[in-house]
Amino acid sequence: MSEPSVTSSARLERRHALGTLLKARGDALVVAGLGSPVWDLAALDHRAENFYVWGGMGGTVAIGLGLAIAQPDRPVWVVTGDGEMLMGVGSLASVAMQQPSNLSILCFDNEHYVETGGQRSHTGSGVDLSAMAAGAGLKDAVTVTDDEGLTALAGTLANGVAYGAASGPIFATVKVTSDSPPRVQPPRDGAFLKTRFRQAVLGNRAALHPS
Repeated sequence: MSEPSVTSSARLERRHALGTLLKARGDALVVAGLGSPVWDLAALDHRAENFYVWGGMGGTVAIGLGLAIAQPDRPVWVVTGDGEMLMGVGSLASVAMQQPSNLSILCFDNEHYVETGGQRSHTGSGVDLSAMAAGAGLKDAVTVTDDEGLTALAGTLANGVAYGAASGPIFATVKVTSDSPPRVQPPRDGAFLKTRFRQAVLGNRAALHPS
């Protein structure tokens, strides 16, 4: 891993990068932002402990923050993209104020708005999301551009899973290509996804306290 830096020409294949990091997942709860994070997570590790955010662009980090506070004994990962993170960048300040040690935010940055036609995003013109996270107050904010950095990040995440993510919150910008591997789409029914996730997290308690 490296310190926050400006746009780099180095790139990782998107699904490969997430697959490498998921090897360190353990029992972490994962919130996936709309678009490619949803499809990649479903393709690589589809399970009830995934909360797929099909809509609500810009809200994924806020959802992950609330989950991390509500479940302090479980590692919580947010998997999102640069477009969604740019829309919800203010949530990083809330994360910094709360400092949940069990929260890891993984932003896969392809520097484009792929879902709306491939327009270049602000990160393609030098906006540095890791620097913004560091400026908000997240001390562990890094940018990953190659396999060496990816392996180091996976090790950091594995330690967080093993030791309760005592050094969090973590923010990582993972620079990826704009490729589009085959889409794997999980269920789109919001009520079903919410209920399934609640039952996975709370077990029998979910039935005792229905929302």
